[in-house]
Amino acid sequence: MRTAAGALLAALDAPARAAAGHAFDDEDRRWLEYRPRPRPGVCLADLDTTGRKAAHRLLATALSPAAYAQAMTVMALEEVLDRAEGWRRGRHSGDYWVAVFGDPARDDRWAWRVEGHHLSVSMTVVDDEVSPAPVFLGANPATVRHAGRPVSRPLGVEEDLARELLDAIGPAGREAAIIAAQAPADIISATRTSVEAPLTPLGVPGGRLGPTGRALLDQLVALYLDRLPIALATQQAARLAGGELHFAWAGSTRPGARHYYRVQGDDLLIEYDNTTDDGNHAHTVLRRPASDFGADVLAAHHAHAHAHR
Repeated sequence: MRTAAGALLAALDAPARAAAGHAFDDEDRRWLEYRPRPRPGVCLADLDTTGRKAAHRLLATALSPAAYAQAMTVMALEEVLDRAEGWRRGRHSGDYWVAVFGDPARDDRWAWRVEGHHLSVSMTVVDDEVSPAPVFLGANPATVRHAGRPVSRPLGVEEDLARELLDAIGPAGREAAIIAAQAPADIISATRTSVEAPLTPLGVPGGRLGPTGRALLDQLVALYLDRLPIALATQQAARLAGGELHFAWAGSTRPGARHYYRVQGDDLLIEYDNTTDDGNHAHTVLRRPASDFGADVLAAHHAHAHAHR
């Protein structure tokens, strides 16, 4: 990440570097905005090929190959959505922004983010420890079909695996898991920079599930952790090992209708929603409510500095 971030800043001209670079303590470091809004940083559309490729290489340091492919599809869908809207809003696949907080070449504390409509990836690095959250991926349209078959469905596994889990836990498990007949309008954490966790109701605890249900719940969590590179995903999985997980669902259980689910564990929040009337606009997020934006590694850094003094 240090190498990729340094290469990005070196590839930018002075105005672009000024737009991309921020102080680590800048209030915009703690930021999550997956709607089409103005945002801090420099726009990829304003960079030359070298600059854009450097931004993509930085993004790739935070994502597994599969998640990077999802992110590229999310970005490309901006052109599909713009066509569907009659080209009225001028959406485009270059409308993604990169920001670096602090100096990756010299600082012990620094961070970066790549963000745009339906994509927000924030990484914080303190004493060379990476705190990898939040990671948001959305898709509109969630599915593009031809002759009844999906042509594009970047977040399909996230939906399908949760439905398999809901089917496998049986009537008693579903009664505990389904917390509301109506789905919320969006993920509950939304664009808030901090989340009061846990979200309630918790839903069904993993300890009450049978072997198949528990295995599918673990697979669902692993699917989201596997958005990260293998070293980071393994680290996060080890942190969660042995802890209780809860699964909650809201809305219709019928495919194509409005629905929502979440998984919560020890400093873990996974949310998914597909809550437009046509059930074709998905949001997903991987968060660590107590540790988002590097709160965990910053606390360790400050504790170590205090002990040293």
